[in-house]
Amino acid sequence: MRIDQPLRKTAPLSRQQKNEAIEPIVIIVDDDAAVREALSELILSAGLHPVSFASTQEVLDADILDSPGCLILDVRMPGASGLHLQHHLLESGNAKPIIFLTGHGDIPMTVQAMKAGAVDFLTKPVRDQTLLDAVIAGIALDAARRANALVVKRNIERLVTLTHREREILREVARGRLNKQIAFDLGISAVTVKLHRANAMRKMGAGSIGELIRAWETLPAAIREAGGVSF
Repeated sequence: MRIDQPLRKTAPLSRQQKNEAIEPIVIIVDDDAAVREALSELILSAGLHPVSFASTQEVLDADILDSPGCLILDVRMPGASGLHLQHHLLESGNAKPIIFLTGHGDIPMTVQAMKAGAVDFLTKPVRDQTLLDAVIAGIALDAARRANALVVKRNIERLVTLTHREREILREVARGRLNKQIAFDLGISAVTVKLHRANAMRKMGAGSIGELIRAWETLPAAIREAGGVSF
């Protein structure tokens, strides 16, 4: 990675620009200005959008961490460290992909970061392609997580439209129980079970029992453990 040339600077996106952006953002956090500029140039050369910050506090104040994309994060910086930022994101429920890039790494630090879900832990200097490969992997991981979150949100919204009885039967179907078993347990007829099951399938957008079960399995554990009856 070369840092001996004057490079183009990038400014943080405004809230409106962030919300309108379709492309993923690569957030660079490093206290070394030359490194930030070199990384920004490299990210731009790959057709991606970089935004850089000098500290973890700056990136937190910018309110940009919910944007699609990934983080390139130094470990040791003035103020809160990169590892502290990773911990903060995990505690807040934001599993944003992080690539650590540092000149001060050691094995315990690497293990800690990777166990907490880092995409990679790289040491400076790093080959351009190695870093870009990690960034592409991070962006792909973020896209997959966001797509999965949309599926979960959609299925929760659909589950809310089911009646109490339809949720009961959905839960039993997901457990692999037969119509006659469900009917016996609930004290209703097998025909009634079939009717409620059909309604549940329609409301959940499932074209088969298999799709219905897969939709159920995307739901958060707390909802499934409660039987999907009340949440």
